[in-house]
Amino acid sequence: MEWLSAENVVAVGTAVLGIAASAGMVWYERRVPRRKRVGYRVQMDNPIGDDVRSGRVNRRLGLFLEAPGMEDATLVLLRIENDGSQGIDRDDYTSPERHGLTAVFTDRTIRGVSVTQPTDTDHLMDHFTAERGFGYEGNALRIPRVPLNRGDHFKLLVLLSGGDVGRGIRLIGGIREGEVHPNRSATPDDKPPLFSRASRLITLMLTVCVMILAGIVVARDDSPPPVGCEQGTLTVTGSTAFAPALREAAQEYEGDCEGDCEGADIAVGVHGSTAGIRELAAAGSAAKGKGAPAVVAFSDGPKPGDMPELRETRVALSVFALVADDDVGVRNLSTADVRRLYQGEIGDWARLGGRKLPVHLVSRDANSGTRQVFQRRVLGRGEMANSSVDCVHKDYPSAPVTRCELDSTDQVLAKVAELPGAVGYSELNLALRAKGVRVLGLDGDAPSVDAIEHGRSAYPYREIEYAYTYGSPPADSLASSFLTYLSRGNGQSVIRTHGHVPCWTPEGMKLCA
Repeated sequence: MEWLSAENVVAVGTAVLGIAASAGMVWYERRVPRRKRVGYRVQMDNPIGDDVRSGRVNRRLGLFLEAPGMEDATLVLLRIENDGSQGIDRDDYTSPERHGLTAVFTDRTIRGVSVTQPTDTDHLMDHFTAERGFGYEGNALRIPRVPLNRGDHFKLLVLLSGGDVGRGIRLIGGIREGEVHPNRSATPDDKPPLFSRASRLITLMLTVCVMILAGIVVARDDSPPPVGCEQGTLTVTGSTAFAPALREAAQEYEGDCEGDCEGADIAVGVHGSTAGIRELAAAGSAAKGKGAPAVVAFSDGPKPGDMPELRETRVALSVFALVADDDVGVRNLSTADVRRLYQGEIGDWARLGGRKLPVHLVSRDANSGTRQVFQRRVLGRGEMANSSVDCVHKDYPSAPVTRCELDSTDQVLAKVAELPGAVGYSELNLALRAKGVRVLGLDGDAPSVDAIEHGRSAYPYREIEYAYTYGSPPADSLASSFLTYLSRGNGQSVIRTHGHVPCWTPEGMKLCA
């Protein structure tokens, strides 16, 4: 694994940044606010007189108009609060004077002060007396040593003259093991920010990192090569029903390994499950003493019991289906009806509720694994004897129905589509793609890979797809690598796209057991 790849660096950086930001916020919440803090803010600074340069027009009535010295008057509302996490006592103020803090109004003269407090803090007002230093002179307002519990506040409404709105207002003084500071709380006329500046910065940085990581993941080729790409030649034979998946998997393997093993050459030539197993056995016998032959045979169902030298790998669960000509007028058959059909007991579809059409049985040859699965899973016995070469005419008049045998699944589907009254069998995915044929249900269950995979169907016409090798191929051989690709690598995706359930998925392991 390339630990220093770009996506890993960004991912680790994003994680570290997130952890650091979280730790920093925890530290800030637990450490910084533990200091004693007196915050102040100007909640109002409004003109009353006509001569105040504020840029705003005023209208006055009553005392605001009649009292002397109101031409350049202003009103300031100053809020003072304990915005730390500890209470503040009288002794916590560090001023050498009797009072604790001093509010200075630049270029203005104080004319009067009114103190207000919340209804639940009546004790605060007792401290605003002359004996405790409360008073003003010029532009300085002396504020007593007011003890403040956490979250307590009071407000000072100050009448001023001789200056302009917006001139500096400062609170001077100190707090032992703490600070006096202007806070950034919003005034009534301000719109509070949704997030703090620090939160916005952290969010922006994390968003940028995530977007960079996503871009790298999307842009790069995330398809790993098959496990252990190997060189050499390999012949894949056997099941015609599984052939489309095998052909695509071979192409994908060669493409994924391009650059790693330019010499990989996989040839897919299928002629039926039984024929493939015989070909493998013959190749193994011819190669005795020379190692395992480079041949893999795929079979719809297990091998014959008299071939102990063949080693199996369970690759997928395949689902098969009965298919009929579109015109027969039947959509579902019972297992009993199917058995009667294939024993020649029913010669016309009208006896099964369909249209009046003669039955034509289109079967596979004896090498077919699809036929063997059909006989094993549905019929419970072999089919009746072959009675036609062209699938249309009986070779002898005494035959109860017309029955022919063809070499491949594609031939069966094509013949059923063109022959009125025909019925045959096929791998499900190939049947669903074929034109002119209808897929039939069995005992009320429609053939469905999804329903079977998730345990919602007892549909019987299905079988495990086996891969056979002659003995155990060497670990560094192309045969071993290709089987690993199919069973545990990217080949599983190819198998699924062709309508099979890979045996090594959680659901497939139960079905292939």
